[in-house]
Amino acid sequence: MDSGDMAMGLMFLSQSAVGILGNFSLLYYHLVLSCNEYILRPTDMILRNLTIANSLLILSKGIPQTMTAFGWKHFLTDLGCKLLLYTQRVGRSMSIVITCLLSVFQNITISPMDSYWSNLKEKSPKYIGFSISLCWILYMVVNSIFPLYIFSTRSSKNLSKNTNYGYCSSEGRDKITDTLYSALFVFPEVIFSVLMMWSSGSMIVLLHRHKQRVQHIHSIKVSSRSCPESRATKRIIVLVCSFVSFHTLSSLLNVCIALHFNSSWWLVNISALITMCFPMVSPFILMSHDSTFFRFCF
Repeated sequence: MDSGDMAMGLMFLSQSAVGILGNFSLLYYHLVLSCNEYILRPTDMILRNLTIANSLLILSKGIPQTMTAFGWKHFLTDLGCKLLLYTQRVGRSMSIVITCLLSVFQNITISPMDSYWSNLKEKSPKYIGFSISLCWILYMVVNSIFPLYIFSTRSSKNLSKNTNYGYCSSEGRDKITDTLYSALFVFPEVIFSVLMMWSSGSMIVLLHRHKQRVQHIHSIKVSSRSCPESRATKRIIVLVCSFVSFHTLSSLLNVCIALHFNSSWWLVNISALITMCFPMVSPFILMSHDSTFFRFCF
C-alpha cells in the first residue's frame, strides 16, 4: 500500500468516525427527549430524520471507501453493489429534501403575520410528519430505478465501460442514456438547492429588518424572547450554506464520474470525501447552536 492510499484511508476513517459520532449523538439526544415526554418542536422531527439520512449516507459511503483505500477492493458481490449504491442514493436524496424542508419551514415560522406565509404558520407543523414520510416512500421507490437500471444492462448489447467505485463496479449504457439518467436525478437536486438558497436569503432579510426595528429597544424581556428564534434561524442558515457549498461541488464531480467511465481513482476518492463533508459537519453545526443539547450533556 502506497502513502497516497494510506493517507486517503485515514481521511475516510476520520470522516466516518467523526460523522457517525456526531450524528448518533444528536439522534440519541432527540430519542431521549422523546422518551422523557419532552414536548418536541416541529423542527425536532425534521432534524431527527436529517440525522438518519446523514447516518445512512456515511455508513454506506464512508465505510466501503475506507476499506477500499486500505487495500480491500471489489469485496462486494453484484447484488451487494446494487444495494449499496441504492442506499447511498436514498440517503443523499433524503438529506437534500429534509434540509430544504427545514429551511422552508423556518422561513415560514419567522415570517411576519402580514406576509403571504401567514396562512401556513399554523397549518405547516401538522403536515411535517406526513411530508417526511411521503418523501421517504417516494425516494425509496424512485431510487429503485437505480439498481433496476444497472440490472437491465445485463440484457443489453449496447453496453459501455464499467464505472469503478473501488469496492465494486457497475455497468453502464451508452453516454446519451447515462446523460439522461444523470439529468433525471440532478434536476430535482438543483430545484431543491435553489429553493434552499431563496429561503435562506429571505430569512437573512427578515433577520436584518427585525434587528433594525429592535435596535432602539433596550428591554431585556424583549431581547430574551427574540434570542432563541434568531439563534435557530442563524443555525439553519449556516447549515444550508454549508450544504449548498458541499453539495454543488459534489454534484459536479458526480456528473464527471457518470459521464466519464473509468474515471481516475483520485477523482472518485475526492468526490466521496466531499460527499461526506456535509453529513459529517451538520450535526456539529446543529449542536453548537443548541443550548439545550449542552445542558443535556453536562
